[in-house]
Amino acid sequence: MRGTPAFRTFGAMDVAVLAGVVSTGLFAMSYMPMLVKAARTKDLSSYSLGNLAITNLGNVVYSLYVFSLPFGPIWFLHSFYLVACGLMLVWFLHYGGAWRRFVARRRAAWRAHAAANDGSSQSPVRSAA
Repeated sequence: MRGTPAFRTFGAMDVAVLAGVVSTGLFAMSYMPMLVKAARTKDLSSYSLGNLAITNLGNVVYSLYVFSLPFGPIWFLHSFYLVACGLMLVWFLHYGGAWRRFVARRRAAWRAHAAANDGSSQSPVRSAA
């Protein structure tokens, strides 16, 4: 076509999609150090079970909205958040956050109960050490 510029102009939607792609990459990169450190050290003691549980619940509910939108960068970003937050919750439970504290409290309560009942501090429960 004559009179048509040789370069393509960008519309508002192109800029919005580009911004979505760039921000998705930046947000994903910002989570990576946390995920790598948690996987490497297996120390999630600074995290809260309540926070991780509510975050995962919120992400599941928010998925209803996100996945109703047309396919785009937000799908990748939200999918990354779903996986990252899910991993953090699973690692928290598996690597000793809530579960080890629960078992330790139950053992301590059982030992205290046994000691109060028979005057003995001996327990048939083996220590983890």
